[in-house]
Amino acid sequence: MKNTFEQVYEIVKTIPLGYVTTYGQIARLLGNPRLSRIVGCALHTAPEGVPCHRVVNRFGGLCDAFEPMGKETHRVLLEMEGIEFLPDGNVDLEHFMWYGL
Repeated sequence: MKNTFEQVYEIVKTIPLGYVTTYGQIARLLGNPRLSRIVGCALHTAPEGVPCHRVVNRFGGLCDAFEPMGKETHRVLLEMEGIEFLPDGNVDLEHFMWYGL
């Protein structure tokens, strides 16, 4: 049986190019909507090849943990995939949200 982190990585690997999902949506896909913080922990230690940049907060907000420049790096990675942002700097979830498998 796979541990929770491995399950998170499997889900994140299925997010299509040009889409994002939220920590909470991944938690729901895992069967427990209260695991969103655990999802964040898993992504912080994700192995290479897991497209963590496709995960945002529930408002479409970006993460400061991306190297080398935090939110700016996160934004550039998403823009390279065609993701668009609202005037407040959040991802336009209405158009780019992926709900799951």
